[in-house]
Amino acid sequence: MKVLLIIDMQKESFTQKTPRWDSEGVIKRINILIDYFRRNELPIIFIQHDGSNQDFCIPNTEEWEILDELNKTERDLVLSKTTNDPLYQTPLHNVIKTNNFTDVVVTGCGTDFCVDSTVKSLISADFNITIINDAHTTTDRFGIESKTIIEYFNWIWRNLITEKSKVTLTSTSDFVG
Repeated sequence: MKVLLIIDMQKESFTQKTPRWDSEGVIKRINILIDYFRRNELPIIFIQHDGSNQDFCIPNTEEWEILDELNKTERDLVLSKTTNDPLYQTPLHNVIKTNNFTDVVVTGCGTDFCVDSTVKSLISADFNITIINDAHTTTDRFGIESKTIIEYFNWIWRNLITEKSKVTLTSTSDFVG
């Protein structure tokens, strides 16, 4: 069974001070995936960063909240994390294992930090993953345009060498068919 993972799509990361590449398009595509998972009665997990130790994204503040534009419901599981890696000292690994999820579908923010950490941790834990290559985003860094960073990480993930994990990259439209 597939599970949709939506990483750090929180208000803190989508402000005028923290613009993300193609935010509206990424949000729209994640909502398309959410609708697909709901129609097929498949689970959805939102990962929400708790930055209490870094003095940002503090639980129960506006910046910590998941974006209003996302079609989140009470049925969706929300897990908190305190590092870039949502498998580190969280119940995510056990949730995936005990529910026998066979494929973790990865989306979210930021491509080069939390999404990348998630991809590599899932691979290290021998999970099969599908990365939706047009449903993750980041911001410009060190003079490198965010679109280039996204293309670069999609290339890295497409070329990862794994033993047990299967890594697939696909677009939203190809995934929902």
